[in-house]
Amino acid sequence: MAPSNNLFPSNFIWEIIEEDIKANKHGGRVATRFPPEPNGYIHIGHAKSICLNFGIAAQFGGACNLRLDDTDPAGESLEYVQSIIDDVRWLGFDWGERLFYASDYFDKLYEFAVQLIMAGKAYVCDLNADEIRQYRGTFTEPGKDSPYRNRSVEENLDLFERMRAGEFADGSCVLRAKIDMASTNVIMRDPIIYRIKREPHYRTGKKWIIYPMYDFAHCLSDALEKITHSICTLEFENNRPLYDWFVDQLIMGDRPQQIEFARLNLSYTVLSKRRLIELVENGHVAGWDDPRMPTVAGMRRRGYTPEAIRNFCAAIGVAKNENLVDIGLLEHCVRSDLSETAPRVMSVLNPLKVIIDNYPQEKVEEFECANHPQKPEMGTRKVPFSRALYIEYDDFMEEPPKKYKRLGPGREVRLRNAYVIKYQSLRKDERTGKILEIHCTYDPQTREGAPPDGRKIEGVIHWVSARHAVPAEVRLYDRLFNVPDPSMAGDDFMETLNPNSLETLSSSFVEASLKDAAPGNRYQFERLGYFCIDAKDSSGKHVFNRIVSLRDTWGKIAAQNKP
Repeated sequence: MAPSNNLFPSNFIWEIIEEDIKANKHGGRVATRFPPEPNGYIHIGHAKSICLNFGIAAQFGGACNLRLDDTDPAGESLEYVQSIIDDVRWLGFDWGERLFYASDYFDKLYEFAVQLIMAGKAYVCDLNADEIRQYRGTFTEPGKDSPYRNRSVEENLDLFERMRAGEFADGSCVLRAKIDMASTNVIMRDPIIYRIKREPHYRTGKKWIIYPMYDFAHCLSDALEKITHSICTLEFENNRPLYDWFVDQLIMGDRPQQIEFARLNLSYTVLSKRRLIELVENGHVAGWDDPRMPTVAGMRRRGYTPEAIRNFCAAIGVAKNENLVDIGLLEHCVRSDLSETAPRVMSVLNPLKVIIDNYPQEKVEEFECANHPQKPEMGTRKVPFSRALYIEYDDFMEEPPKKYKRLGPGREVRLRNAYVIKYQSLRKDERTGKILEIHCTYDPQTREGAPPDGRKIEGVIHWVSARHAVPAEVRLYDRLFNVPDPSMAGDDFMETLNPNSLETLSSSFVEASLKDAAPGNRYQFERLGYFCIDAKDSSGKHVFNRIVSLRDTWGKIAAQNKP
């Protein structure tokens, strides 16, 4: 069967599935799933898994489920569930009626545990957590049997029922699988299946005080949903024998196959959920959706597009070996998408006032400006022009260097879409020496589109009319960490935080056309970068997040390396 709707180039997972289809395994059927735990927001690493699982299902005419693996009530919440649902949908994927929860199967999972006990393959163990670790052994030394390992089936059934009934304290006993304490794979040394946890579950309330462990619930949930290919990251490779053992003991007929791929590691970023929780709880960021966070919610709020994220996931591909992906590639994908779709507008981030002395005091003109220079179908907008303007503070220098192409003494520049102006004088703050305003003259014969007069004007700068400018707060976001791989710092990773990851400009201006722009809208501020109206903080004011700058070092490198 030829794949369709290919999101990823050919990869080893695709090849495995093709061979399975040729062999008529699972009757030629393909079913995948994306199974996050609802104990935090999903991030760019999850986005890769989402694109892979949903993409493979689409390629082979199959189906992909969305399942919340909610086996641990501590830290799980409806907020996280809803964020996951919203983010997967925003990325462009649809699971139809196939939204499931591991908690849907709690009754069935309990029955599975009883089956293992009755088969003599599970037992209630009274060792505490420290003792279980000691008995488990090391990577070089085998474990030793628990003194409770050989309890009778009847005793284990009774104890397990009493665990469920609440007769024992949290941590006083657990249910363990009876596999092999001498296994070279530590995972297989009688792993815990159920533990006592008196925590109300966000879906089942206080019905249960014992909960299945992830490794037990995950594989059996796959089997109950008739998943054919259980695609996960390499960190679960050692767990695969346990995955298969549970399925082999308890499932008849077709069984899911676990396949591992390399997880995403992104430079200047941490993707460990534990580390992300620390960032949020310690106040280093303003929540899970902070635009500096690598969460889908954070990238969405910052202004990244779902198309750019999907293109990034396709560009990095699927591999068996882990590596550190340059964040520049992600930024390149964002720029490439916004370059095609974002309207062009003018904004002044650090304003310097310009008075055009020979322009009539009350006169206002309107310039018809293209929304995109290469896309006439995106239309035009009217931009007002008046005697008083704002330009960028850095677009004027009293003593400019030789190759400076902006405004200065004796210099002319063209105002984008408008006239050529020439510097005349300035006014400074007498105390600080800061320039407060500059005075210029304009040449009315140099209006944009007028016949050329032979004058060579090298500099073009952007501007906004002071009378019509819309006040704005602009947030300049940078990378959250100062080093390419913060994970190398271990528990000291906080010391690698970038103290300049956010700069807030509170006195900026945008052109009048953005007065009624809606939250979430994206624009290219000419010469400055791509910006998005913040979807959370823009009520009653205009707050813009910098999505990404215009400079694209990665894109230039990629272009140079093309054959």
